[in-house]
Amino acid sequence: MIEVRPGGRRRIDRVLAPGYLTGLGDLSLSVLRERRDEAAQEETDLSYLRRLLHARIDIVRAEQQRRSSGGESSIVDRLASILADNALGPATGSGRHQQLEPSRAGEHRRHAEALIGNTDFTDVGALPDEKLGAALETYTAEEGSVSDVRRQVQSVMDALNAEIAARYHSGAATVDELLDTELGRSAE
Repeated sequence: MIEVRPGGRRRIDRVLAPGYLTGLGDLSLSVLRERRDEAAQEETDLSYLRRLLHARIDIVRAEQQRRSSGGESSIVDRLASILADNALGPATGSGRHQQLEPSRAGEHRRHAEALIGNTDFTDVGALPDEKLGAALETYTAEEGSVSDVRRQVQSVMDALNAEIAARYHSGAATVDELLDTELGRSAE
């Protein structure tokens, strides 16, 4: 389960700390953007972990379906279509366009693999029904936890974006200042 540690030093701990959104009106625009970018990176990493979990859930469910229907083809033979079916279906949840790459892809893969422990998930066809069911329960519970934390991070991003937009709307920030900052020019 995703665990947020109050006072922790990890990015998730900072982004979801109670004081992260306190006094937004007093923060400089550059600090607001830094916090928004930090939250966006965390959301990207959580989305990546969620996708890894969804793929494993889809594989387990496909194997369970194969067994219940008496199917003969192996999961390996159907792997591309199993994974593509989820990718081609209608989007659900609060997905957002992400321009960032996951910063901890390897860590997330290890996390997803560690959920099952010593179960050999490389051959789901060889797993007994009870281990397959337990794997599905584990992956589903973890996906729920990741999704909950991701929604919290998205709420933080929304609050930061709202403050930034309000400054542009009120004239406290301008596009010219943004361009100068992005291009490394000092304000004159």
